[in-house]
Amino acid sequence: MMRVGHGFDAHRLVKGRRLVLGGVDVPCERGLLGHSDADALAHALSDALLGAAALGDLGGRFPDSDARWKDADSMTLLAACAREVRAAGFTIANVDATIVLERPKLAPHVAAMRARVAQALTLDVGAVSVKAKTSEGMGYTGDGSGIAVHAVVLLETA
Repeated sequence: MMRVGHGFDAHRLVKGRRLVLGGVDVPCERGLLGHSDADALAHALSDALLGAAALGDLGGRFPDSDARWKDADSMTLLAACAREVRAAGFTIANVDATIVLERPKLAPHVAAMRARVAQALTLDVGAVSVKAKTSEGMGYTGDGSGIAVHAVVLLETA
């Protein structure tokens, strides 16, 4: 049996924060605002994994009301979600994510993001797709005030 999950995450861009996407520090004058490191790629993938396995969502496992998760490394949280999905009897077949932002340009960082995600999920890098798209100046991603990520995963019963 196969199961598909969809994840979405969005965060504001603010001064004084690092921009972390897929566990990679991306040079930028602003970073994502959030309780953890605000890695929107890791968050969207986590929700897609948990959703496909009908295991709830990231916020239910690592709530922003819990001080333990303040400035947490979201790749560690993603790896924990992957272990939970596997413990529920699923195999992760592949993941695909689209990051929506105007700047900075992510092309130089996509290979490193794919490698870090593959490592966190214990997958071959060929099973991990990460793409970056603009929204042609429209909305909060287009005006540069935030970043959004859509992710899908395919799970198979183990």
